[in-house]
Amino acid sequence: MSALRLLSSAGRRAPKALSLGRRGYAEVADKIKLSLVLPHQAIFTSADVVQVNLSAATGDMGILANHVPSIEPLRPGVVEVIEGANGSKKWFVSGGFATVHPGNTLTINAVEAAPLEDFSPEAVRANLQEALKVASGNSSEEDKLEARIEADVYESIQHALGSR
Repeated sequence: MSALRLLSSAGRRAPKALSLGRRGYAEVADKIKLSLVLPHQAIFTSADVVQVNLSAATGDMGILANHVPSIEPLRPGVVEVIEGANGSKKWFVSGGFATVHPGNTLTINAVEAAPLEDFSPEAVRANLQEALKVASGNSSEEDKLEARIEADVYESIQHALGSR
């Protein structure tokens, strides 16, 4: 018997044994406890977050209170934290993981992150051009691959700066 059939069969026989609790919609008063951390430091923590928007590998997503527990890999992009009356804060992250825990807790573990306002559009454009030149040049395959990754990140930063 497959594991799925076994589980569903057990669920029909003893429905109270597999009670998962009810989920409802987020209430305006519900807040998210957020920790945005890098390997060497926590860059933002708050227990008063209304919504977090992030660039997951499966697509952009918004997280509100009472979100289903999950783990999402992050692609290079913006993490926007909305704190209600305090406005929002934006960071560019190079990648990592977002973990939604039960009890309205969200942990974002990023490899690297910086406030979006710290980026200069001119510097990003220049660095992107340099990375594209190396990626299409006569360098070693390893250098070309690294330059392509760099170019992808700079393109993501450029896109994020265009949408601020």
